[in-house]
Amino acid sequence: MNAIKYLLFTVVVALVYSVNARTGSWNTNDKNVVLDGHDVVAYHTSDKAVKGSASNSASYDGVEFHFANAENLAKFEADPAKYAPNFNTYCAFATPHHNAKVPANADTFKLYNGELLVFFNDLNKGKKFNTKIPWNGNEQAMYSTAVTNWKTLEDK
Repeated sequence: MNAIKYLLFTVVVALVYSVNARTGSWNTNDKNVVLDGHDVVAYHTSDKAVKGSASNSASYDGVEFHFANAENLAKFEADPAKYAPNFNTYCAFATPHHNAKVPANADTFKLYNGELLVFFNDLNKGKKFNTKIPWNGNEQAMYSTAVTNWKTLEDK
């Protein structure tokens, strides 16, 4: 009987760990898709948020990315680290300012030193708050602190 309890405990721990490992480090929707399916390559090539399609998708680091076309999919597959959003699609501002993971909006973004950053842009305490605005006011310091803080936040 103890062997069965131990086996069940091991299975439960493994399941909890695998779910946390898959969803804990990336901000995804309920289908495990990054940025609600927006094409991360299009941010770089078109400088706008473009919705991708499940028919042009790739898995990377345990999550799914969608692309607007096969060309963008091929670019991503050739160099996923180049196109994958920094801070795993959590708000770039919240990482240094609050040392926290805050979901970001797919349409509020910028490229900083070639890296895709996304920002929270929604109601906060009843008022519209676009975190990209204060980020832009002190970008170099914010980025440096964000990189440092992300080392401890990434796997939480």
